[in-house]
Amino acid sequence: QVQLEESGGGLVQAGASLGLSCAASGSTFSLHPMGWARQAPGAEREFVATISTTGMVLYYADSVKGRFTISRDNAKNTVYLQMNNLKPEDTAVYYCAENPILRAKKAGSWGQGTQVTVAS
Repeated sequence: QVQLEESGGGLVQAGASLGLSCAASGSTFSLHPMGWARQAPGAEREFVATISTTGMVLYYADSVKGRFTISRDNAKNTVYLQMNNLKPEDTAVYYCAENPILRAKKAGSWGQGTQVTVAS
C-alpha cells in the first residue's frame, strides 16, 4: 500500500499563504488521481480539491475556489496544495488522499495529516 506523507502545515495569520506537500512512496503515483481533504474539530472530513493523473483539476470545494490551487509533479511523486488568503475557517487537519471518492468522502489511502491553524 502506498505511503503518503504530508508536510507544510503550521500557524499563520488570516490573509496569509501556506503551501502543503504530499510525498508518495512507490512507483505508481502517476497512475492515481489525488486529492486533499480537511477535517475541523467536530466536523466531517471533506474534500477540498482533487486532481487527475495528468494534472487536470477535477474539483474544488466552493469554500476554497479562487484561493486554493492543487497541482502535482509526477516526476517527484508529489501533490501540492497552495493556499492563499487563508481564513480562520480554513483551520483543520489537512489530509492527502490517493484515489479520492468524493461522494463517499473516502479514499484508497490517506496520509497522517498536517495541522493548519489560521489565527484571526
